Parts: sequence; C-alpha cells; structure tokens
Amino acid sequence: MASISSSPRTVEEIFKDYSARRAGILRALTNDVEEFSNMCDPEKENLCLYGHPNETWEVNLPADEVPPELPEPALGINFARDGMNRIDWLSLVAVHSDCWLLAVAYFFGARLNRNERKRLHSLINDLPTVFEVIAERKPIQDKPSADNGSKSRGSIQRTSDVQAKNTAKLADESCDEDEEEHGETLCGCCDGNYNADEFWIGCDICERWFHGKCVKITPARAEGIKQYKCPACNLKRHRP
Repeated sequence: MASISSSPRTVEEIFKDYSARRAGILRALTNDVEEFSNMCDPEKENLCLYGHPNETWEVNLPADEVPPELPEPALGINFARDGMNRIDWLSLVAVHSDCWLLAVAYFFGARLNRNERKRLHSLINDLPTVFEVIAERKPIQDKPSADNGSKSRGSIQRTSDVQAKNTAKLADESCDEDEEEHGETLCGCCDGNYNADEFWIGCDICERWFHGKCVKITPARAEGIKQYKCPACNLKRHRP
C-alpha cells in the first residue's frame, strides 16, 4: 500500500513527495524492469505498483481499509502482462501510474490555495510524465542549462509558430468546406444566406436551418436541447 513518511503540506514538500514517488516508479519500469515484470505474476491476485517517498517501488496488493489512507493505484496490472507485448504493457502501467501520482499530489494539495495549486501544477508539468519516458523515450530528468534553455525556447517558439500556422490553415479549410456544403442554405426566418461566422441551428422536424439570433437560441442554450423544433413546427404541434 502507499506509504506516508510525513504528510507534506507546502508546495515544495508535495512536489518533493511527487518527484520521489515518480522516481521509484520510473526505476521499476526502466532499470528494474526485469524484476518488476517477474513480480507481476498473472496467477496472483490484483497487484498494484507503488512508488514511495524514499524513491523505492513496490508491487503489492491494494490496501484493505476503505477508504484507503491515500488514493490507490490501478488494480490488476499483472493480469495484462502476458497478453500484451512488453512496451505496450509498460506504457499502460505508466499511464495509470501518472494518474496515481497526480491523485496523490492533489490529495496532499487539497488545502492549497489557487496560486499554490497553480505553482504545484507548473512544477509537475515541467517534468516529463512516466508515460513519456517509457513510450517516447524522453530523458528521465529534464533540467536544461541556461544555454540549452535558450535554444529550447527558440525551438519551442518555432514549433509553436508552425503549429499555429497549420491550425489556422486547417480552420480555413474547414470553414471553406462548411461554406461549400451550406452555401445555398437560407435562414428559415429571414432568408439570409449561410455564413460560417454566425451560429446556426437546424430544426429536427422540418430540417430547415435558422440563424440562432433569429430564433433566439444561443450556442450555450443549444447544448442543452436534445431535439430542436423551430417556431413553425412548434405552432403546428400545438394546433387543436
């Protein structure tokens, strides 16, 4: 079961606890992977992978008490060992381990204020996830020097620029396709032409389209409507 050496209270203490548990899990899934795999015998009961505050790891049964002292990791990691190839199995364990590490960190951080939680998230987010290390072969520790940091920031900026351009291009293409599909569509109220920049809603009865402003329907309100009936179809329904 998950251990608590002393209950961390500050952002720094919680991050230190998170980093130590993460280091233990990474050791199990990398340097000690043969030992870890051998301990995950599918013939045994539900087993869990725990990371401890002293950077060690443990494969064991889940806690007996309900609710447990700390959030529990995923059950039954041993059952899938022989049914998947190793890297896929380790990646699956890594994903569940990331979820557990965050759950424990925010269990301790429940009493932090908004700015402290934001700082904790930032510290955690600066580290690659266990899944990234296992599945994408990223370095276990990511601590660039000042020079490397400036180069990284430049690289990140260039990547962000390319991603932004690609996103804008995809958005333009999507709008063009949308306008081609609905180019001849007219609003059932005002007979205005379709415009992708405006919110439209379709009647599920007569299948005509309307400006949201013409039928007084906002995008937020539309999300709660399971079946939309235009004013004309509503009138037909209520006629005696």
